[in-house]
Amino acid sequence: MTRRLRKAIVAMAASALALAGFFGATGDVAAARVKDIAAIKGVRENQIIGYGLVVGLNGTGDREKTEFTVQSLTSLLGQMGIGVDPDAVRVRNVAAVMVTAMLHPFARTGTQIDATVSSLGDSSSLEGGTLLMTPLHGSDGQVYAIGQGPLSIGGFSAGGGGSSVQKNHPTVGRLAGGVTVERELAYSIEGRSRFELALARADFTTALRLAAAINGHFGMATATARDAGTLELTVPAAYDRDVVGFLATVESLTVDPDRTARVVLNERTGTVVMGAEVAISRVAVSHGNLSVTIATTQEVSQPNPFGGGRTVPFRNTDVTAVEEGGNLALVGGPVTVDELVRGLNALGVTPRDLIAILQAIRAAGALSAEMELL
Repeated sequence: MTRRLRKAIVAMAASALALAGFFGATGDVAAARVKDIAAIKGVRENQIIGYGLVVGLNGTGDREKTEFTVQSLTSLLGQMGIGVDPDAVRVRNVAAVMVTAMLHPFARTGTQIDATVSSLGDSSSLEGGTLLMTPLHGSDGQVYAIGQGPLSIGGFSAGGGGSSVQKNHPTVGRLAGGVTVERELAYSIEGRSRFELALARADFTTALRLAAAINGHFGMATATARDAGTLELTVPAAYDRDVVGFLATVESLTVDPDRTARVVLNERTGTVVMGAEVAISRVAVSHGNLSVTIATTQEVSQPNPFGGGRTVPFRNTDVTAVEEGGNLALVGGPVTVDELVRGLNALGVTPRDLIAILQAIRAAGALSAEMELL
């Protein structure tokens, strides 16, 4: 291992230790707001979707073989009283798109929301296009909103003479405030005395801590942990006429969520993320790399001058094997995450080597954490 590489590994280890020290220093104040780890059941966004046409494109629309675009355009013109032969339609300035948006449960009629517009055919760019009036449906088939307006692409695509240049993704655009809510969702909190609070990550300890925090603020019997992921809330008598204030106060409370020891590995990028709760039992680790290099060169055998021979080409292959020393080191005890990083980096391992070592330690039964591979 070169001196420069050793310095890089030492610097990486120092950064990891500094980060681990930071997490250790702030571990006592890792409380989270209720609204960041849980949500009122039923208060969620709903997906709506629609099929539409984008017009005004500068020759970057769907080609003639995209039959559904031709059919849609012909049908649209027919509804306006214009009879058109489908075989005579050229759609280079028109593109068929899918429009998707998220509808909040408390969105009222007339509210303006954003939508994403994605090309459905073989259009090369939606730049400069305008979405025609498009109904957006929910999963029940009802129309909840209507979208129309100019698109914002945030990129471009241009080319000529066999060369092209592209920035971002020009076949997907944003309809900023171009969707108008026409139907409200059938959800209301008025007059309700009970609510359910759903945890984003189910955990019995966190559920009990959350119930204790709510009861400590409002009084006993306000919150009951029904299972690891659900709490039942009863609106106190003092908040009978202020349910919104009750829910807002619940969301603003803080609780220290319990965490499961977890190691996340991404072998494609060499990324390793370990929680502060990760620990390993005392274990001996030896890690070494075997590098095999095969070099092939083309050479030519020349005959002696006036020897009457002929030139003969041949290959010369050189095989070299180098095995780095794998020192045996003791790691664990159990240890915290910063001590774990320090022990593994003392072996001079790279992030990809660290992944292999952690997998081997877990296979040996010495790693007390869940391992997730991305």
